[in-house]
Amino acid sequence: MSEQGDHVIYRVLVFSRDGREILLTRSGSGLQLPEVSIPEWERVAEKVTCALESQWGEVVVCLFEPDWPLPGESHRYMVVRHWRTCESSSELLRWIPISDLSGAWSTVPGDMRLVRESLARCRVPGCKTDSGPFTHLNWFEELCDWAAKAINARGLCLTGDFRQLNSSAAFSLIRFETNGPAVWFKAVGAPNQREFPITLTLANDFPRYMPDLIAARSDWNAWLTLEAGTTSLADTRDPSLWMSAAAALANLQIESIGNSERLMGSGTHDLTPTSLLETVSSFLEVIAELMSRQSKISPPVLSKGDLAVLNEHIRNGISELLEFEIADTLGHLDLNPGNIIVKSPAKYVFLDWAEAFVGHPFYSFQYLLEHFRRMVGQDPIAEHAFTSSYLHPWSDLASAEYLREAMALAPLIAAFAYAAGTNAWRTPERLSDPKVAGYLRALARRMKREADQLSGRSAPCLS
Repeated sequence: MSEQGDHVIYRVLVFSRDGREILLTRSGSGLQLPEVSIPEWERVAEKVTCALESQWGEVVVCLFEPDWPLPGESHRYMVVRHWRTCESSSELLRWIPISDLSGAWSTVPGDMRLVRESLARCRVPGCKTDSGPFTHLNWFEELCDWAAKAINARGLCLTGDFRQLNSSAAFSLIRFETNGPAVWFKAVGAPNQREFPITLTLANDFPRYMPDLIAARSDWNAWLTLEAGTTSLADTRDPSLWMSAAAALANLQIESIGNSERLMGSGTHDLTPTSLLETVSSFLEVIAELMSRQSKISPPVLSKGDLAVLNEHIRNGISELLEFEIADTLGHLDLNPGNIIVKSPAKYVFLDWAEAFVGHPFYSFQYLLEHFRRMVGQDPIAEHAFTSSYLHPWSDLASAEYLREAMALAPLIAAFAYAAGTNAWRTPERLSDPKVAGYLRALARRMKREADQLSGRSAPCLS
């Protein structure tokens, strides 16, 4: 990989609409693929398209990031389709017929092979591939036609301006400008295909808390929504907005009571207490194996004795939750503030439900509470107010004693539910990844800390 500090260099294959030409730049050594430098760890499609427009004056649509570089190569690549040329287009760029290219046109080994393989994947005339709906050279025209017809019923029309944030063969996230509010297109593939039926179910059953659904396409696992707002909870440090968001989460969960079967039928994870109890021992057996593989002295390895005690704590905690008064509800394993839109001070919209679950409601609040703590730091008064805002809607359904007990148990069981709910621990291929193995070991240590604290503390009074 070619890097500049915290930036990554991408070489971009810009194909014409019919796939017969490619946009190249002339340099002292001949023809080259245009290059852009983008920040590392940010959305690749968004940054590549922005860089191509600002640096080269070309508006493009990303298709996919090929499985390159090969061993010995030093660049990343992105395959894109040309959309339009800006007035500021670089004079160094030239459209070259691909049929005129020879194997020696580029000084970078493998570029010509990459061009041929990418074109084949783009399904130009005479070539076919089942690699995904968004590799086709002309899929964006089809999307624009479909979206234009869908929003026409709302009295809206596309202006031609758009921002592509995510792109791959089966995933897409695009914001389209209209003559009114913007609209968002999202499509999902494996392993997040469940997000499509979950989103449709939630939009139908809980429209107050979801973006306004305009249309959906099952062949793409895709949907189109009105923009709910431009400010997320991550954009504000206003405590009142965070507290209102916590109350909105509680109200959504309360409204979902009694819908567990329908929600799980749409694809949500089953994190009900009964289901979690069935996984404790097998999960901790995997953790024991991962601990035995740890080569570093620090952080300390959890012994089999430690894990046996943790097993007992988790089981007891889940069993206690089973005895309490609150039913299973809708939950969100990825409830970060960026997934909560502030539509108004009194209305909040929740996004990105790929990791939706049915289980105890307080798990979701624990995940949001972690983000709140990062925002405000160690502030017991602010945390008490935030927690009380979430618990207040539950006061009509459960006693103050139950709420205290459940909140005391929630940190431990929420950590376990998060670790067990991701299913990474069930996949040998993922467990062989050192990063995944290290992350699961870290989660197990977090559970032990929560269990130790639970053993030595009394439940805080939050009423």
